[in-house]
Amino acid sequence: MDFSGFIVQLLNGLAGASSLFLVSAGLSLIFGVTRIVNFAHGSFFMLGIFMAYSLAALLGQRLGFWPALLLAALATGALGALVEVLLLRRIYRAPELFQLLATFALVLIIEDAVLWFWGPEELLGPRAPGLSGAVDILGRQFPSYDLFLIVVGPVVLGLLWLLLKRTRWGTLVRAATQDREMLGALGVRQARLFTAVFALGALLAGLGGALQLPREPATLELDLNTIGAAFVVVVVGGMGSIPGAYLAALLIAELKALCIWLGVVELWGYGVSFSRLTLVVEFLVMAVVLVLRPWGLMGRPQGPGRANAAPEAPLRASGRWQRGAGAALLAGLVLVPLFAAGSPYLTVLMIDLLIAALFAVSLHFIMGPAGMHSFGHAAYFGLGAYAAALLLRAGLAMEAALALAPVAAAAGALLYGWFCVRLSGVYLAMLTLAFAQITWAICYQWDGVTGGSNGLTGVWPAPWLAGQRSYYYLTLALVAAGLLLLRRMLFAPFGYALRAGRDSALRAEAIGIDVRRLQWTAFVIAGLLAGLSGALFAFSKGSISPETLHVVRSVDGLVMVLLGGLQTLAGPVVGAVTFTWLHDTVARNTDYWRALLGAIMLALVLLFPQGIVGGIRQGWDRWRAGGGA
Repeated sequence: MDFSGFIVQLLNGLAGASSLFLVSAGLSLIFGVTRIVNFAHGSFFMLGIFMAYSLAALLGQRLGFWPALLLAALATGALGALVEVLLLRRIYRAPELFQLLATFALVLIIEDAVLWFWGPEELLGPRAPGLSGAVDILGRQFPSYDLFLIVVGPVVLGLLWLLLKRTRWGTLVRAATQDREMLGALGVRQARLFTAVFALGALLAGLGGALQLPREPATLELDLNTIGAAFVVVVVGGMGSIPGAYLAALLIAELKALCIWLGVVELWGYGVSFSRLTLVVEFLVMAVVLVLRPWGLMGRPQGPGRANAAPEAPLRASGRWQRGAGAALLAGLVLVPLFAAGSPYLTVLMIDLLIAALFAVSLHFIMGPAGMHSFGHAAYFGLGAYAAALLLRAGLAMEAALALAPVAAAAGALLYGWFCVRLSGVYLAMLTLAFAQITWAICYQWDGVTGGSNGLTGVWPAPWLAGQRSYYYLTLALVAAGLLLLRRMLFAPFGYALRAGRDSALRAEAIGIDVRRLQWTAFVIAGLLAGLSGALFAFSKGSISPETLHVVRSVDGLVMVLLGGLQTLAGPVVGAVTFTWLHDTVARNTDYWRALLGAIMLALVLLFPQGIVGGIRQGWDRWRAGGGA
């Protein structure tokens, strides 16, 4: 840890900050104006670097390198405009979270399109002509291209500042960030503004990707790896704030560089590896910022939104035919192993479907009735799975481990929920993501306890549950009990008070309801049931890994809930079964299963903007209102 190494690491941080700022600035613009949680933004970054690779080879690496970078950025911006016009413009009247579902489907389609066109191998780009060497800084060699990137960030920041502060278009963008509905009421054509903003945001993401060509290989993992970091920067800096995005990118990149420079440090006789913190430092920063300043470092409290979607109808108690259908379904599930005697895989698939249903319903419990968006629900699923495995390794019987594992997940939800319920909307969702990623990083790196990246094996059920049929019936019984418990809570005074706090917190508090305490309680209950689903998953698979609580599982849970319908009780069950079955079926029948799955999800979003069950119920109500029954 010498001074020259410290300076070089700071310069590395500046170069990384510029790269992170470019992609985050585009996301901040889209996020601030359209309020779309654009999961596909990382895909535009990935497209930028892949297209730059091909264009550089086509135009010639010596004279065509720099034009290739610009052309790749322009092509990505044009593709972004096309996506906004053909897809997003059709679902602006849908609830905002369904727009998230559409952009996630787009991620799957773009990833397989890149796989088909460029193949699965990593592609190494050429060095930048004129900047392929290095300069001497305090006796150390520092890449000339990284110095160029250090300059690019502030230059783009200045150009964006001039665009937003000194042009009429920039004034409209800033106004839309504060109150887009009022902007429309003043006669501004929002459709054109949204298209221009989305195109500019995609162009910046493509430019950020293209500029990485000499620094890192083009891979298929760049999309999801990039979008997580970009979301963190946008939220830490303040939604819609371009200077805030640069400040946040600078802060996070320099902290990562500092952790690398520190390496392993002896503290009170223990070796602390700061370099390992690079996996989670941005989420630690986001958690601290959101707790202390919920709207970000340079952001402003978000203006009130005026949703275009229809207001949510009150929950309906089950009628006679619905209870009969539920009983028939349960009876059918009881008989499944008898019909699956010749197909053991069907029983395994049914166990997966039941576990997915419980996980999705636990997430719906806080998203729907409680109105708390969560991007990190996999944390409690993973805590339940790891607790079950560790308790089993500690010598407890499988039955005891299964009973105590959900309690461990509930304890995690109790701790995280205390901070989370103090926020709302996107900021709440991002804080849940931060806590989930912190939990993932701990499990990923704590080799002595969690097994690190290898996970834990030998997590098998008790001998009397070793057979697939026996474990299926245990899973069915626990999942059915969990679903009935959550449903009963929603029609109890607790559930009515919870929905009152969601619909009007001020009125609920005025009549004596402690909204925050209710939400905290709901958070813990959801964590308990998610932990139960995680424990069941661990014993069904016999092993667990950090992927059990990765952000991808949280996104899968979101997709399940939104696909089925956020405003219905049956929606998360239908969504979980549909998504899990489609994922399994499509993945086994085609190499490009992501694109096919994404296309199916897009079709469902366009056909059923309220979700599958929500769309069916809406059609049934219209039919009855028209005299059909």
